[in-house]
Amino acid sequence: MELGIISWIEEENFRKAKELGLSFVELDVNDRAEEFLSHLDQVISFSKAYEMPVGAMGRWGSDRISKDGIRQEELELEYRLIDAASRLECGVYITGCNYVEELSYYENCSFAIAYFEKLIARGKEKGVKIAVYNCRWNNFVCNPMAYTVIHGYLKDLYIKYDTSHCIYDGGDYLQETKDWGDRFIHVHLKGSLVIGGKRFDDPPAGMDQTNWGAFLSALYAKGYNGRLSIEPHSETWKGELGDKGVDFTIKYFRGLIL
Repeated sequence: MELGIISWIEEENFRKAKELGLSFVELDVNDRAEEFLSHLDQVISFSKAYEMPVGAMGRWGSDRISKDGIRQEELELEYRLIDAASRLECGVYITGCNYVEELSYYENCSFAIAYFEKLIARGKEKGVKIAVYNCRWNNFVCNPMAYTVIHGYLKDLYIKYDTSHCIYDGGDYLQETKDWGDRFIHVHLKGSLVIGGKRFDDPPAGMDQTNWGAFLSALYAKGYNGRLSIEPHSETWKGELGDKGVDFTIKYFRGLIL
């Protein structure tokens, strides 16, 4: 497995990842897609200059479907992002799908499948695999029921997995890894801390309640040999403290990666 970090498109981001001895950066464009696309050539040059590959790209939170079906403007934007991933020699593009309340679960799944089919086809043309994030941010394709219906049908659709989202939703991340780990293509390392039954903080991975040893053991058992992407996500761990937290996580997981 390789260790990397979620980052951004400035030269300093690539330099810092290199100085930390990491193997890749992940770029999550979200609502900054146009900013990213307008600086693509520069990002390519930074990646090459620092020998720091982009291990995954993704776009979280947007509406991919409506009650009338696929939102064409979103599809076209994701095509452009998949093309950009290809130019970066990045083999994983991460997406999701919103749930439309006016529609039945079956209709939502049908539209989501149709949407993902188009992304998968574009990805095959460009050498990029498509994964769905398990974050609940405007995304319903994040639990065993959705995986059974949607991933059960789309054999070339993968999963970007983050234990914290399952934990905060009251799920069993080890069971999900056992059942669906063979479809995991990218993994986030984000700490989770629940106190009194409620989410309290997202401390550095390794300083939280997740059984990371058991999780990585389950990943090894499922044959996962992909990338582990550090996600600093806490409102507490910022600035100098945040840097120390990232350093801790790097050291911690280097002791677990075989």
